[in-house]
Amino acid sequence: MRPANPTLTAWRLCLALLLLSWLSLLPSYAEEDPTTVTIEAQPEQGLLDKLSGLGQKLGFGGSDNGFLPPDQAFILSTEVADPYTLRLRFDVADGYYLYRDKFAFEVVNTEGVKVEPFALPRGKEKQDEVFGLMEVFYHEVETALPLARSMRAAGDIDLEIKYQGCADAGFCYPPMKQVVTLSLPEATTAAPQRTAVGAGFISEQDRYARGLAENSLWLSMLSFFGLGLLLTFTPCVFPMIPILSSIIAGQGSDITTRRAFSLSLTYVLAMAVTYTLAGLMAGLFGANLQAAFQNPWVLGSFSLIFVLLALSMFGFYELQMPQRIQSKLAELSNRQRGGTFFGVGIMGFLSALIVGPCMAAPLAGALIYIGQSGDALLGAAALFALSMGMGIPLLLIGTSAGKFMPQAGPWMHTVKAVFGVLLIAVAIWLIERIIPAAVGLALWGILLVVCAVYLGAFERLQPEAGGWHKLWKGVGVVLLIYGGMLLVGASSGARDMFQPLANLSLAANGERGTTQHGLEFKQIKGLAGLQQELERAAAQGKPVMLDFYADWCVSCIEMERETFSDPTVQAALADTVLLQADVTLNDNQDQALMQAFGLFGPPSILFFDTDAQELPRYRLMGFLDAEDFEHHARAALNL
Repeated sequence: MRPANPTLTAWRLCLALLLLSWLSLLPSYAEEDPTTVTIEAQPEQGLLDKLSGLGQKLGFGGSDNGFLPPDQAFILSTEVADPYTLRLRFDVADGYYLYRDKFAFEVVNTEGVKVEPFALPRGKEKQDEVFGLMEVFYHEVETALPLARSMRAAGDIDLEIKYQGCADAGFCYPPMKQVVTLSLPEATTAAPQRTAVGAGFISEQDRYARGLAENSLWLSMLSFFGLGLLLTFTPCVFPMIPILSSIIAGQGSDITTRRAFSLSLTYVLAMAVTYTLAGLMAGLFGANLQAAFQNPWVLGSFSLIFVLLALSMFGFYELQMPQRIQSKLAELSNRQRGGTFFGVGIMGFLSALIVGPCMAAPLAGALIYIGQSGDALLGAAALFALSMGMGIPLLLIGTSAGKFMPQAGPWMHTVKAVFGVLLIAVAIWLIERIIPAAVGLALWGILLVVCAVYLGAFERLQPEAGGWHKLWKGVGVVLLIYGGMLLVGASSGARDMFQPLANLSLAANGERGTTQHGLEFKQIKGLAGLQQELERAAAQGKPVMLDFYADWCVSCIEMERETFSDPTVQAALADTVLLQADVTLNDNQDQALMQAFGLFGPPSILFFDTDAQELPRYRLMGFLDAEDFEHHARAALNL
């Protein structure tokens, strides 16, 4: 037989090794079996792994390519939370990410235990070169896996975890698999009543409550202070800006920056202390002081006060105390000026209770923590930090109003008139919570028309008119037109000031002249009414969404106008029974219903499964826009 050529044989061997080492670097898109890794024992290496290691030793790819091994790029940790729940966490190295839809979990080699449907948190959208638009996780991802157990005795289970990730630099790992052995304790109690889809989800307010329990005091205070800043331009704070500015403007042109700062600080501290005390009462006793003040008498009286203050700023009259009281106050003012500060503090106190009732996730999280832990000190500190964060912009605006206040003269009268209009706007904003929507729309229209008159909308421009005069006349004409549209819309029964002529357009198309407000809810009253509707929905095999609403809740109206009217939201809830609890009156039945679920006020939204069991992890408190709400609803309803 002809002997083999040694040179040719060596070349063939080199080419084979080169080919095999190249195969070991194939990206994740290759259709290969996932790599199996067991935590407790070193897994057996497959042929591909052995050849890859040989290629690395020979200098082909591997350790010099700058990419981390999978077990260093994606570090897995697991724990048994309780007999029916496992908790998993991936710590992802910087510059790496995991695909959200590549996760899969299964109990293998074990009878009597299985993983129920689970939910992962929302990931970050990323445009992948191969898969297109994907959701991915950077830095970390954590979830809880609910278990269904027919095996109640303690024992070990093997959990198979499948996942896939890539590096931002362009390298993707093959689909990976780890098998983790976990020791389950004996199931001495019945399985918790839940649908597993909510088991891996933690609501926003619960995350804040957990943060208070786990983080250090200073980190919690800093976090809640920052969250307060984010709430500045929400119904919690925004209406207070014209009130404080009007207080500063009412002091006259001789106010100093220091005094403006002192008055603003008094207002903010009073507001913060009020929020803190009201929150403590809500968390410890379930008493919602803000809701108690949202009744027609209080709102009507406070609106009237703002109108009287506005008319005074217009120069119709001066608000003065009787001469005897003025003399006494004049004597006191020689020694102190506390009377003004006391009045500003009272205004801050009332503003927190009446003007800005709100329920946001950070506030709800602090209240949940207080109610569950009883730690009133830490909860109060968090609420105060949140309130001061909300008050910092007020402090800056109030101080700036004092610094830039014009000197005495015609400009001073103009500034007071502007703030007078803002006070009337706040009065309308308050009173429209308790009056028909069309009447509220008409009040806004009247305010704009009157402003247009004062800005010279009906006056003829003189040839020598300057630029400012023309500008104000133009603004007046715009206000006149929009105010007229609001009045026409109010007469047609419209409710939305941003779409005042919607009913007229429907009538022109031959449709019914009622504005489309989105979702159609069935109203329920009290616990008995809710239980009846839940049983009816369970008999039909349908899930339920329960919306807590109030006419005085600005965020509720915002949800109705911007979120529930969105077609994607309506499509997501098409097969869901929609219930609404109107707690405007805040009577005994309303309070009992909210206390039954541990709620502090509207807007709050609860989801129930087809067995009429609530999904507490999917509770919503506060406003959520259409996109986020649609995603949340689909996750809650397992769509």
